[in-house]
Amino acid sequence: MNNVKTISKICYSKAVDIKRLNFIVDAIESNIEGDKEVLDVGCGNGLISTHLGQLGYEVMGIDISEKAINKAISKNVLPNVSFAVLDAETLKEKNKKYSVIICSEVLEHLQEPDKMLESLSDILSETGILIITVPNGKGPREVFITKPMQWLKDNSRYLWGIVEGIKKLLGYNGKTEQSDADDLTHIHFFTKKSLKNLSAGKGFSLLKFGQANFLADVFPFSFITNKSFKLQEFDCKMADILPHYFTCGFNTVWTKK
Repeated sequence: MNNVKTISKICYSKAVDIKRLNFIVDAIESNIEGDKEVLDVGCGNGLISTHLGQLGYEVMGIDISEKAINKAISKNVLPNVSFAVLDAETLKEKNKKYSVIICSEVLEHLQEPDKMLESLSDILSETGILIITVPNGKGPREVFITKPMQWLKDNSRYLWGIVEGIKKLLGYNGKTEQSDADDLTHIHFFTKKSLKNLSAGKGFSLLKFGQANFLADVFPFSFITNKSFKLQEFDCKMADILPHYFTCGFNTVWTKK
């Protein structure tokens, strides 16, 4: 898996994103034999799809954001990777099955994540894997950054304007490498328990559970860690040691029951 890190560093600048990518590749290699046809749902700018394509997988990336898909298409040079403005429900009607479905940093943005999972279950092969990554709804980033910032944006234009100005001065532009979509609001906040309940309720078993990072994405720590990849890597290792309550995100693998 060393080559994965070499590839991922070309596009990803943060250790937590590389850790997530390595988790995805390890999950595929450990659980799927033979040809691996991958569907990347909510693929955003196509970084995960492109990395998997570089490793030889057949990948289709879909997203409802035309802006994000256009960027993904403009960057893609791989014949085994394709992108489309499409939702999972529409794709279900094509009666195609995938051995691997990735839904990375997507469910937290959806009004009805359970309906998305029902569609994914229909297009996942019986022996396939579903890889889900989400923020920890009670983790440091969501508690100290995401929830307060969303509350401020919704309840005080004046204070939000001040915060936005300070963020710009400090170099925070609100964009992510993963997606150029206009609305990245977090609607749902998942815990380990709620993920287990959600997977079981939709006919899945939680096969593997991993933790993302600790404090590297939480201001003011992020102001320092953004300047040091080594500190980010150390922070990711800390997340593996600490109880899951302290991680900022969950990396999981699901299988059909």
